[in-house]
Amino acid sequence: METEKEKKDNSFMMRLSTLIVDKRKGFYLVFILLILYSVLTMDKVKVNNDLTSYLPDTTETRQGLDLMDEQFLTYGTARIMVCNVTYEEAQGLSEELREMDGVAMLDFEDTEEYYHDMEALFKVTFDGEAGDPAAQEHLDSVLEALSGYDVYYSSDIGQEERDAADLSNDMIVILLLAGVVIVAVLLFTSTTYAEIPVFLMTFIVAAILNKGTNYWFGTISFVTDSIAVVLQLALAVDYAIILCHRFMEEHEDKEAREAVIVALSKAIPEISSSSLTTVSGMVAMMFMQFRIGYDMGIVLAKAIVLSLISVFFLMPGLLLTFAKAIDHSHHKSFVPNITAVGKFCVHTRFVIPPLLVVAVIAGAVLSGRADYVYDVNTLQSKNMSENKFSVEMVNRNFGTVNQLAVIVPGGDYEKEGKLLRELERLPEVDSCMGLANIEAMDGYVLTAQLSPREFAELIDMDIEVANLLYSAYAVDDSNYGALLGGINEYKVPLIDMFLFIYDQKERGNITLEDDLEETLTDAYSQISIAKNQLLGERCSRFVLELSVPSEGEETYAALERIRGVAAKYYGDEEVYLVGNSTSNKDLSDSFVMDNNIITILTALFVMAILLFTFQSAGLPVLLVVTIQGSIWMNFSLPYLTGEVVYFLGYLVVSAIQMGATIDYAIVITSRYMELKTYMPIKKAIVETLNQAFPTIVTSGSMLVAAGFIISNVSSNAVVAAIGLALGRGTLTSIALVLLALPQTLLIGDIIIEKTAFTLKRETIKPLPTGGRIRMTGHIKGYVNGVIDGEFSGVIDGEMGAVVRAKDNVEQLREYEVETGEAQPRLAVENGDAGEPGDDLPEGEAEEDLRGPDGVGADGFAWTLDGSGKGRGGEPAEDGEQEAANHEA
Repeated sequence: METEKEKKDNSFMMRLSTLIVDKRKGFYLVFILLILYSVLTMDKVKVNNDLTSYLPDTTETRQGLDLMDEQFLTYGTARIMVCNVTYEEAQGLSEELREMDGVAMLDFEDTEEYYHDMEALFKVTFDGEAGDPAAQEHLDSVLEALSGYDVYYSSDIGQEERDAADLSNDMIVILLLAGVVIVAVLLFTSTTYAEIPVFLMTFIVAAILNKGTNYWFGTISFVTDSIAVVLQLALAVDYAIILCHRFMEEHEDKEAREAVIVALSKAIPEISSSSLTTVSGMVAMMFMQFRIGYDMGIVLAKAIVLSLISVFFLMPGLLLTFAKAIDHSHHKSFVPNITAVGKFCVHTRFVIPPLLVVAVIAGAVLSGRADYVYDVNTLQSKNMSENKFSVEMVNRNFGTVNQLAVIVPGGDYEKEGKLLRELERLPEVDSCMGLANIEAMDGYVLTAQLSPREFAELIDMDIEVANLLYSAYAVDDSNYGALLGGINEYKVPLIDMFLFIYDQKERGNITLEDDLEETLTDAYSQISIAKNQLLGERCSRFVLELSVPSEGEETYAALERIRGVAAKYYGDEEVYLVGNSTSNKDLSDSFVMDNNIITILTALFVMAILLFTFQSAGLPVLLVVTIQGSIWMNFSLPYLTGEVVYFLGYLVVSAIQMGATIDYAIVITSRYMELKTYMPIKKAIVETLNQAFPTIVTSGSMLVAAGFIISNVSSNAVVAAIGLALGRGTLTSIALVLLALPQTLLIGDIIIEKTAFTLKRETIKPLPTGGRIRMTGHIKGYVNGVIDGEFSGVIDGEMGAVVRAKDNVEQLREYEVETGEAQPRLAVENGDAGEPGDDLPEGEAEEDLRGPDGVGADGFAWTLDGSGKGRGGEPAEDGEQEAANHEA
């Protein structure tokens, strides 16, 4: 009997489902409006291609980048390689390019760094910052001027736009291939052709809604933008499959409308529970210190929720609309039974679990030894766009540049000069540039302190004019002591005097001779660029080129030495180091914490959900260890093959793999827990694999295909690395779930039972393995079929079922039925187990009521429900004959 609460819940679900189905046209209209809204907003979503912007605010790199944005200008630059030219041709080209509008500086020298093997490298600095449209125009002009040559280049100007264009082109191919794979998998695993359009429409609507509602966040990362759609399709396919299968079951004996309503009322709780583990993985990512985890987690969690909404409110109407087509398009399912795999699991149940333990431990150790990398430039994708290939050619022929910015308090040029000279002596520093070591004229650096006479000799100016200019500078600087002490001894930094004279000339306060004005104007252009890049209102910046790699222990040790030198002059808290190497170090430091956060939170979330799902303390541990083991094995493969592992791929895939592929383990476990109540556990595990395989192969193959498609198609190395880890990880999870989890369940069955708990748990007992019995009470199990319901009468046949301890069961012998003699009582009444031999004829031993493995016999031909009505079941195995169904 159902409790009042169960009746109330079922009544609510039925009313809700009826409303959804009967008002389907209204829901169609709502979804059409939502689609229009999403189509209009999806192009307004900004995509961020800068991973450093997601660094925590507490990291040195993030603080340094913010300080640089506030204090300095960073001009757009480009490294342009021209192939198949002589040095003389390259020299001529460099002179032509220097004269072009927008080219502020161009470096080209007769050294290996700039020319070798008929290849020339021009380092160009443009007027305007990297994000300035004018800088892009200047770069395009230079490339146009070199159009007759074989040219490759790398530049920070327009790089985000080029990456976005490449990613957009990749996604078109990825979505097309993913669509083909999804249709192929559905054709292979479905039983009707007409259900495929229902699936596709549901998927597409959910994907459009998720992409359009990203507008709510304003900006999302390029990683999230590129993989969210494909992952959404692969992760949420289970929900549509569950509802469709429910509908097919109910439609066997119900009209289409009633079948959809009943199916939806049963599917909503089931699908909602299934989605919790997946959402928990996404939520765990949101707790990462590296904030791209929050970006991906919230978008993917939203994707799952919108998929649920589409399945609950759109798909029921589509099923009803396509019901006739579904009825007329049935075909045989091409998914085979995997009985052989099930038998393999039974035979290896004592071998595989110990090997699994060893493999999990080995995976944990080896994955920890893998070479984790944090620099995007370290990665290479299998597919390379024209833009990526151009950058790769420049780096391959002239090497990569590892730049480091050192930011210190400004105002003391003498101290800066001492620091620069000491930094230049460090072995890991190839070059070091600051205002205090940039040569201006005749061996003087920009910060050199010059007297009026020295300045006059430098620029060929009359000493009287120089004295007047120095006096005007002292007044402007409110330094009246210089006037009283004698202007001839007053010294001013060269850069400050140049800028002062140019400013006074522009204001019309002074007039210079033509030659002097030309010299001043030429110098001002170079000086202003240097000042804007290296001198801020409060800070000075040095730009270093390092000889060490962009990441690694050697690099991080070099950073500490550089910091130590700067700290001697300014103190550790006043020094900021900013560059790819510092960013990689910050990511390396946060990786350990983020890895622990994801591992612990996903495990806790999933175990809590499984604990309430299966009501066993031991079972969640077995499942989580299996999936966590697959994660460790997945990332131990790169160590064995000598490949690198991109840290973000590990973090993201760990969360997705635990949150999503745990569903495969749940499918197998739930089927096994149900089947083992009325058949031997060995037979139960074989039947479990046969029943669960279609669901696992449908969802799993889509996720595997999605990962490998992204890996092989995407030209973005970050996205490709995540795709490879996802595809390989899902494949590893499927392999363990099918080939190791069944043996673990068989061996761990006693642990599962001992750690099981329910609030009101009834004791059950097995029936005799065969013969004829009379009983009154509730029976559930196989009697050459399945019986589950209140039953009173005689059952004749082979049995493998259980009853409650309070139920009355009597076993009848054949002659006793015919003669009417007393029948021995073998059942337990009211929980009284009795004594061995009670009520048995003298001399007879008590019969063992247990079947194989402590459960009744297996095999079935008919299924009986509680009302006594029967329906067709599966044929008995191993040549067992179908038994007749006897009347009670």
